[in-house]
Amino acid sequence: MTSASTAAVLASATATSPAPLPAPLVRGWEVVIGFETHAQLSTHSKIFSGASTEFGAEPNTQACAVDLALPGTLPVINRGAVERAIRFGLAVDATIAPMSIFARKNYFYPDLPKGYQISQYEIPVVQGGGVEFYVDGVKHRINLTRAHLEEDAGKSLHEDFHGMSGIDLNRAGTPLLEIVTEPELRSSKQAVEYARALHTLVVWLGICDGNMQEGSFRCDANVSVRRPGQPFGTRREIKNLNSFRFLQQAIDYEVNWQIEQIEDGLAIQQATVLFDPDTGETRMMRTKEDAHDYRYFPDPDLPPLVIAPGWVAEVRAAMPELPGALAARFQAEHGLPAYDATMMTASRATAAYFQAATGACGQPKLVANWVMGEISKRLNAEGGDIASAPVSPPTLAALIGRIQDGTISNNAARQVFDALWSGAGTDVDAVIEAKGLKQMNDSGALEAILDEVLAANAKSVEEFRAGKEKAFNALVGQAMKASKGKANPAQVNELLKKKLGAG
Repeated sequence: MTSASTAAVLASATATSPAPLPAPLVRGWEVVIGFETHAQLSTHSKIFSGASTEFGAEPNTQACAVDLALPGTLPVINRGAVERAIRFGLAVDATIAPMSIFARKNYFYPDLPKGYQISQYEIPVVQGGGVEFYVDGVKHRINLTRAHLEEDAGKSLHEDFHGMSGIDLNRAGTPLLEIVTEPELRSSKQAVEYARALHTLVVWLGICDGNMQEGSFRCDANVSVRRPGQPFGTRREIKNLNSFRFLQQAIDYEVNWQIEQIEDGLAIQQATVLFDPDTGETRMMRTKEDAHDYRYFPDPDLPPLVIAPGWVAEVRAAMPELPGALAARFQAEHGLPAYDATMMTASRATAAYFQAATGACGQPKLVANWVMGEISKRLNAEGGDIASAPVSPPTLAALIGRIQDGTISNNAARQVFDALWSGAGTDVDAVIEAKGLKQMNDSGALEAILDEVLAANAKSVEEFRAGKEKAFNALVGQAMKASKGKANPAQVNELLKKKLGAG
């Protein structure tokens, strides 16, 4: 399950810029954060070749002649990658460029066979747009600068090579959508919630599997600090953050490091840094290049990318309902609070689970409570996915039904849920029977128990009649104990009040 603050992601319908995000100060300094996220697109082949993008293959077994930049090879754009970029642009209410240009970004790395990366610079395919997210229940919006298509580089391997490095070119040419924000984030918490929101969106759209451990969703944070009202400070870019926890730790460390440097009279040098999760520190990898250092120029091997209005309309027609719109519908149709509706759209699987269980029992609020409570707790502990939860939507609906008709108490329901989650099957009634959890609803039997409780607790009776409400709760507790927890609490309360003359 994802965080409640990030589950609702939607494109803003307004064309005006929102007010700046709140800027909590750190030791009197304002934090400024911009984001660049590389989302690996979910195509089966690479962006300019037919080589596979499957993860985990033996090194250099998925790099074809185009990926290796062998003489005479020419790149051909993958239509599926462009379609996914359009889908993203529509979701964030961006402008889809009718014509965009691929450029060569020139730099030398051993894992970049061509000596340049094919990317987009002056005219990206997706321009503008915005993403909404929640921080502590408050909705925020960050503006996007652009999202452009590019190819990934290979990977340098430095372990188990007896002091040498190895090169794996399987990733070379893998399609990426680089999503760039304006520098509008003002805290590490905002940054994390934006990243979660963006992650939810690209997975929801089906354009990226979101697997951070495999590098499918990588975050780079540009961090600087300034005194309030002053010009932007010099930024340092934290590269390749592959978990939300590390993202927050890295930004917090970097912010404090920059403040200490400046307060000690030292200047911040623009640089690319890496985060070491073992030490919790960032360290400089290299001084940061500017755009002119890459000598961008249009790639002569690729014609302009033309996206006709008909293609955009075709993609729009196939778009899924976005999580923000679905959350609004859950509020309107089921009366869910905004928080609950947000949680129920944490993923498409969560929304499907909620809808199936609600359809079976007609109790949307109770379904949401169980999903946010017991189910979420177990999935977070086990690292599982709600789509494969041991308790299916029909089983949860049956359990809720037994609470509603008074067959079991809420406490007993949790015991039944534990058994079902642990593999006791899907028959709720069978588990209730096997564990002897059926509530006692026979008024005659309950009255007999209450008579015994009242006779044995004369002091509590006297205190209640003297105006001490706590004495009533003590009597209820004794009655539940005498019934071994099987008495219907509501019925116990009602009968007890009558016997005490308080009904």
